[in-house]
Amino acid sequence: MTRTMTKTALLLSTVAATALISAPATAQDEESAGETRDVITVTARRREETLQDVPLSVTALSGEDLLRAGAVDITAVAETTPNVTLEVSRGTNSTLTAFIRGVGQQDPVAGFEAGVGIYVDDVYLNRPQSAVVDIFDVERIEVLRGPQGTLYGRNTIGGAVKYVTRRLDADQPTLNARINVGSYNQFDQIVSGSVPLTDTFRIGGAIANLTRDGFGENLLAGMDNYNKDVLAGRFSAEWEPNADWFFRFSYDRTEDDSNPRQGHRLIPGALSGAPVLDNVFDTRAGLDVVEQSVEAEGMSLTAEWQINENWTARNILAQREDESTTPIDFDSLPSGDLDVPAIYENEQFSEEFQLLYEGDRLSGIMGAYYLDATAHTVFDVLLENLGAAISLPGLNAQTFGNVDTETWSVFANFTYELNDVLSLTLGGRYTEDERTSRVLRRTYIGGFSEFFGGSGVAIATTSDFLGTNSWDDFSPTLSLAWQPNAANNFYFTYSQGFKGGSFDPRAQTTAAPDFDGNGTVESDEIFDFMAFDPEEVDSFEIGWKYETGRYRHSLALFHMDYSDIQVPGSVGVDTDGDGVNDTFTGVTTNAGAATIRGLEYEGHADLGGDIFAQGDVLNLGWTLGLLDGGYDEFINAFGVDISDQVEIQNTPDTTASATLAYIAPVASGDLTILNTISHRGDSTQFENPFPALDQEAYTLWNASVVWDSSDGRWQFGVHGRNLTDEEYIVAGYDFVNNTTFAPELGLEGTLTAFYGNPRTVTATAAFRY
Repeated sequence: MTRTMTKTALLLSTVAATALISAPATAQDEESAGETRDVITVTARRREETLQDVPLSVTALSGEDLLRAGAVDITAVAETTPNVTLEVSRGTNSTLTAFIRGVGQQDPVAGFEAGVGIYVDDVYLNRPQSAVVDIFDVERIEVLRGPQGTLYGRNTIGGAVKYVTRRLDADQPTLNARINVGSYNQFDQIVSGSVPLTDTFRIGGAIANLTRDGFGENLLAGMDNYNKDVLAGRFSAEWEPNADWFFRFSYDRTEDDSNPRQGHRLIPGALSGAPVLDNVFDTRAGLDVVEQSVEAEGMSLTAEWQINENWTARNILAQREDESTTPIDFDSLPSGDLDVPAIYENEQFSEEFQLLYEGDRLSGIMGAYYLDATAHTVFDVLLENLGAAISLPGLNAQTFGNVDTETWSVFANFTYELNDVLSLTLGGRYTEDERTSRVLRRTYIGGFSEFFGGSGVAIATTSDFLGTNSWDDFSPTLSLAWQPNAANNFYFTYSQGFKGGSFDPRAQTTAAPDFDGNGTVESDEIFDFMAFDPEEVDSFEIGWKYETGRYRHSLALFHMDYSDIQVPGSVGVDTDGDGVNDTFTGVTTNAGAATIRGLEYEGHADLGGDIFAQGDVLNLGWTLGLLDGGYDEFINAFGVDISDQVEIQNTPDTTASATLAYIAPVASGDLTILNTISHRGDSTQFENPFPALDQEAYTLWNASVVWDSSDGRWQFGVHGRNLTDEEYIVAGYDFVNNTTFAPELGLEGTLTAFYGNPRTVTATAAFRY
């Protein structure tokens, strides 16, 4: 057996577990297949298995199917995956906010860890910046729901999203070209290809230039708002010296020169009286001290050695870095009422060794993982109007933070077939996790700091902290699967995961309370105020996977005990005793505990063939996610339990989708008509509900018409997304009283929202060789 891995057969005719219905290679092939289906192969348990056999809730979407549906980037996956939220973070173009089953993190500042792991070719992305990955040259995307602590480690307590790029063709040169032209002057050019240089060595790559005008306009600056200007590329080289060895080197780089994405004010300016704009994509943001820029790159080297017919060794060595500069105008007004220019710089080095075993009854994996990462953040908070009011012109609260992470772990996960129908999986992961954090907060007058080209002068240091903390964790998993026949898989899975602790990057040491009441705030009290501990999830899931003939489904019920939940927040601080908050401090606590229960149901049915024309096929796919979650305890920054007043954030109680696909032979090819309805229930942006900012239930309608030539060379399509032009909020800023809307930081009152994409129509043309 060579290490050249086939492009797994989850393409084209099967997206059974996703309800994103795909078109088969040809309608005739689908009809002739009868009771036989392609096998959907995934690597959810770090080894190749059929989706039917995995005792987990996994959704697998092929790259071909995502393109056929007109998906733009990784956030589109959430539209047809139950109990999943993937959104572009507030004030950014490329930072990802991810929640699965109510667990995640939306604060992108260094010091806060993710709750959902994002992986590109099995390389973990330690920070959310540059994680809104565009869909090109992708083999498939897998979404693993529920804690993945044993096989994927820290920060996967909600689940994991795996972005898997294409392997190169070993036998012949390939060339793929695609052009997208659409609304708002969209013009995308994507080219990929590969060539075998010898019988054992091949190279390939892809480049994408993605451009679009803005959905709105910055009326003050005269520039587009919500535009897109991305140049991305990948290069890979594969060497297969013999049947037992396989090496793959990969390099990727992304440059995002899109304009700053500024928010829409939901209330008039309290000081200026500025009215609310009609177009939710328009803004009057005046912050322009730095240009918006995002650069990210990474490389990895994967080596596989098939030792014998039972054992395979794999090693994944990777390094990544990214830098983002962004002017975030919180108040979205010309004045500097609450203006936050920011710089994010991240570097990471990771090494993972795996040893895989495949025997007659026993199969599994064991290995070790190491990560060394640095996350650097600096941002100013210009409070110009407030400063003028209290005779501190150009008042600026600056935060400088640096977080070093060093973590290592060992893990094992094995499945033993007790008999022909019953199998038991046991696994565990031991992790040691260390965080070193520097938090420097200073008060300036005279405007922006030197980091952003300003001439402000520091007049006070409100936080100067350097600390190290470490934790260890053991995350077990257990699964029992009963497969009485090839059509059915009933399973029970217990899994555990944890999210790393850290130090609040916005906290002020001078605001630390006197915990023991002795009249002196001592160093250990400052440490306790700045630090927060890991959080943990214990998950219990029962499921039933069924697949036979023209119908299949995956049904899961889950119960999660969520403990030591980290909740970041901000509290205004009056440093001079005049009764007016002139700065703020971060307050992050392990707020308490929550219980989350839910149901997930995904299905696919072939409704029949020869309905309107000979050889045509009609398919229906669906997903349903129901979630009932609530806090059992939630201690706020003032020590009060408000669990009866808060909700699980960024998590609708209902997610659902339905996709109807009609495929018919037309003009020496196949015509596919796709219609997808995606529904999300009510959700809150933060734990504390705020009706003015929270999003009510909404439904999106996407449709595509695609023609594929019978030889697979040509594809033409038209894709409409959000065809009813639904307005829906995906993120926001809230610095006002949620009853009176009185400003809590600044004088204008900051209540701004960021919206999902409006209606767009895109025409595509693709050529494959």
